[in-house]
Amino acid sequence: MKVTVEKVDDINFILSGTVENSLIEDKVKKLKENTAKEKKTDETSSDEKIEQDAAGEVFKDFISAGIKEAGIAVESILGQPSLKKYEQRKDKVFFEVELSISPKVHTDVDYKEITPVFTKPVASPQEIENKLAEFVLKQAPFTTIPTPKAVENGDVTVIDFEGFIDGKAFEGGSAQKFNLKIGSDSFIPGFEEQLIGMEYGQTKDVHLSFPDDYQAEDLAGKETKFVVTLHEIQEQHPITPDDAFAKKILSDEKATLTTLKEKFADQITSEELSRVYMNEIKPKMIDALLSKYDFTLPNNIVEQEIDAKVREKTRGYTQEQHKEFMEDKGKFMELRESVRASARDSIKLALIVEALAEKENVEVHENEVHAALGYQAMMSGQDTQELLKYYQENNLMTSAKMGLIEDKLFGIMLGFHK
Repeated sequence: MKVTVEKVDDINFILSGTVENSLIEDKVKKLKENTAKEKKTDETSSDEKIEQDAAGEVFKDFISAGIKEAGIAVESILGQPSLKKYEQRKDKVFFEVELSISPKVHTDVDYKEITPVFTKPVASPQEIENKLAEFVLKQAPFTTIPTPKAVENGDVTVIDFEGFIDGKAFEGGSAQKFNLKIGSDSFIPGFEEQLIGMEYGQTKDVHLSFPDDYQAEDLAGKETKFVVTLHEIQEQHPITPDDAFAKKILSDEKATLTTLKEKFADQITSEELSRVYMNEIKPKMIDALLSKYDFTLPNNIVEQEIDAKVREKTRGYTQEQHKEFMEDKGKFMELRESVRASARDSIKLALIVEALAEKENVEVHENEVHAALGYQAMMSGQDTQELLKYYQENNLMTSAKMGLIEDKLFGIMLGFHK
């Protein structure tokens, strides 16, 4: 085994060299001998698997030899080494591997140079009253209207419904005694309008199509029939908020209506601050950090980030579009280059945030990541488990975790919390 090390820059290295086929053959022989001694089953000890394991061990030995030749400390290596080239040559195998070590990111930073000046929002009296009125309306109980009538726009109906596609009921397309306000646009377009005019006890077929961009891909664009039965129409009885109402809502005998209004004021302020942070403050802080720091980026990590961004960008592609990009190398490379700049910025920011977060002892646990993804799924109308599975299968969990660490760190930098 012969390994040559090329130092590309201060953190990136290229390891290249050859491994004799005889070395791999010796590995295969030893693995077969060990397998025979341990009497493993045919399923786990096929010749193909043994050869793969042997090649894997030789590859690890090759990288270890390169690391030793370069004088690199193993703990300083960032991510996984990337195989750039593999060639079978006569009696040898040629490898070219790229690896990177962590760049030095200084943490002696004056946060005032990075954090933008902003005015913390304050809830106005009118906003508080509007929030209270909205909340009170939601708490008002529903009762059946005294005199039955035909459904009109704005009515709150109680219905049973079941959806069918090609004559078969589909999962998630049915419910009993469901409260639906006509005109709320809670259902797909065309559903609520077709209930107008229905009488108590009436059953009606509602024909329509799911939107082409519907969140459930198996239903998008499909024609469907809903069988709907109207039970009754309900109305809400208004509530006058007072101290007793506040005590009940807050489960606090000392609470007053003023206390409840203060809670709403805090909620309004928090929501507005979150909006300002995401849309204005955070982007400015990111730009400031990217401008302030200048260091070499790990090439292999940048390439992995480009892969992730390409996967995300092509997530909604059809099978034909995927095939087109796979077969047209030029188009594929063009797509990769189109995300290179943003990938570099993402890795640079991640390294900056990682260094500063370590300084500030910022931590994010797995349950926090799962909770954040659950909230994201809820707000976007996605299935939580499907979104979590997508993140896990596409190696995006680390990215999600870094996003939370970033927000915690920025909160410290802005003085929101210590």
